[in-house]
Amino acid sequence: MFDGPEPIYLQIAQMVRAQVLAGEAAEEEQVMSTTELATTFRINPATAAKAFALLVDEGVLYKRRGLGMFVAAGARERLLEQHRARFFDEVLTPALAQADVLGIPTTAIVDHVLGRSRTAAGSPAATDPSAGPTTDPDPR
Repeated sequence: MFDGPEPIYLQIAQMVRAQVLAGEAAEEEQVMSTTELATTFRINPATAAKAFALLVDEGVLYKRRGLGMFVAAGARERLLEQHRARFFDEVLTPALAQADVLGIPTTAIVDHVLGRSRTAAGSPAATDPSAGPTTDPDPR
């Protein structure tokens, strides 16, 4: 399961973050204990504890003494905001810079994106190339 190049505790932390983002682990819901994680994935319990400590530091999880680890209130929204910011920094900004190098105007990128979303929705533009432009002629 944990075969990536990064340490196992980071892979576990990423797995829990992904569960929170996907809504598989809801706010105030209990997550697997370190012992359960260690047993399930055949890892050292200290490795699982290190992942949980990281997630507590990030505000994704919190510990209820004697009960275990739970998803913190607002954790999903914080993670979404972090991922959105990372998307702009790591994906969109470099893509726009590359488009600039290639001479692709931002309006062409917007038209392309809007065309894709409409194509996915099954609009006439998806099936009829004569349907005209995919952008609103009056963008106000």
